[in-house]
Amino acid sequence: MKQDGEKLMSWNECKKLPWNLILLLGAGFALADGVQSSGLAEVMSKALEFLKNVPYLAIVPVVTLLCSIITEFITSNDATATLLVPLLYNIAKTMNVHPLLLMIPGGIATEFAFWLPTSTPSNVVGFATGHIEIKDMLKVGVPLKVAGIFVLSLLMPTLGSIVYGTNDGTQ
Repeated sequence: MKQDGEKLMSWNECKKLPWNLILLLGAGFALADGVQSSGLAEVMSKALEFLKNVPYLAIVPVVTLLCSIITEFITSNDATATLLVPLLYNIAKTMNVHPLLLMIPGGIATEFAFWLPTSTPSNVVGFATGHIEIKDMLKVGVPLKVAGIFVLSLLMPTLGSIVYGTNDGTQ
């Protein structure tokens, strides 16, 4: 137990932290905030107006796949959700569908971050122990991601629309 005024961490302990991964996660949050505050999210949603003619049942698997893949290669799942959920809201409004029908699968899909250490802070913690390699993460993560995308793409348009009451026409 720490005493009043005692340091939480010594400099030698601090040097052992995986700073490259910590900075990468922080950069993801900064990127998401920059896209929102600059108005880029609004510009992107206007550029996607062609989606208003796409059937909803076709767009959910695409949204789910894209949101789950972005977490692996571009930024962490938290930053991806921060970036994409408002964008999905605008896309849903453009398509004249209830916003939850895109926001929920998009938000949940960002949690399918199983492949790489940078995908989510919990992956960073596990990877930083040195006992887990990227090939191990891929071996388990790929089947989990595929199953998650399939189940979410199937459940949201069916059961999800009933649970969230998105069939009643209110937006």
